[in-house]
Amino acid sequence: MKTQEPKTLQQAIAHFSDYENCHRFMVELRWTDGKVRCPRCGSEDVKWLPNARVFKCYQKHEKQKFSLKVGTIFEDSAIPLEKWLVAVWLMVNCKNGISSYEIHRDLGVTQKSAWFMAHRIRMAMKNESLAKLGSEGGPVEADETFVGARARTMHKSRLKKIRAAQQSNVIPSENPYVNKTVVFGMLDREARKVRAMVIPNVKRATLQEQILNHIQGGSTVYTDEYPAYKVLLAQDFIHDYVNHMEGYAKGQVHTQGIENFWSLLKRGLRGTYVAVEPFHLDRYVDEQVFRFNNRATKDNPLNDSDRFTLAMSQIVGKRLTYEELTGKTQDGRSQAF
Repeated sequence: MKTQEPKTLQQAIAHFSDYENCHRFMVELRWTDGKVRCPRCGSEDVKWLPNARVFKCYQKHEKQKFSLKVGTIFEDSAIPLEKWLVAVWLMVNCKNGISSYEIHRDLGVTQKSAWFMAHRIRMAMKNESLAKLGSEGGPVEADETFVGARARTMHKSRLKKIRAAQQSNVIPSENPYVNKTVVFGMLDREARKVRAMVIPNVKRATLQEQILNHIQGGSTVYTDEYPAYKVLLAQDFIHDYVNHMEGYAKGQVHTQGIENFWSLLKRGLRGTYVAVEPFHLDRYVDEQVFRFNNRATKDNPLNDSDRFTLAMSQIVGKRLTYEELTGKTQDGRSQAF
């Protein structure tokens, strides 16, 4: 019999403050048939050791003892499940995100630990769907946006370095989006689902790879007037575009849906996270995609508990170490990206 799931943040904090509730929830989540199996060998010959709060596998192999965190994004974390589960609840349900400083203050962990926790949770929030957009016959909007500091708000010393690089041709002077990171997105109007990812540039070959990987051939695709789309979409898709110099919509031809997603993404980046390194931006995009795709709608009335359970169902088999997150090896050297 499954435990009663909390429906609000207040209920979640009270419910998961009891370790027994955390234990039951994790067991039901990971082993739906109720039979606990060793994550290292798959054996059911395991026993719960309540004093140590670990299971012990009686098959002969290394590391016979394992906790409920082993094999999940929580592995090798000294932070208890009572705090981890509340952190996941906050991350998946705060519309504009929640900063590491807020998690640090709310849960009583260090800011550094809170930042690491947030990135591990974002890994669980990453979209795992392989279904292509437009498969239900509906139109798909495609667009790109640029994330980065604005020149008018940039520190003078930083702006001076960029101008010097442009003058010495290290950075092309004709590039209006210097010092910015490109994010490409697609919105299926019928399914109301979005896909978004960081891409290195807006060249035709780069856009082609993403469009062919994520949009069903033969679908109707709406874009802006960017020339690369015209060449790319003419052969495999029904393509129409709107010229933003003339207007934002031409009947059903517009990109307002994906533009709405960009506004939500940038609101979180500017208002909540303030400064995001390009190396980490893809995880912040995954976070916003998860909340957008699982928001409450008329056809899909999801609540906070549903989003929490969905995110928790994706924690198994994923691992993010601090060295991987920071781009450094154990000896402190930076990796080449």
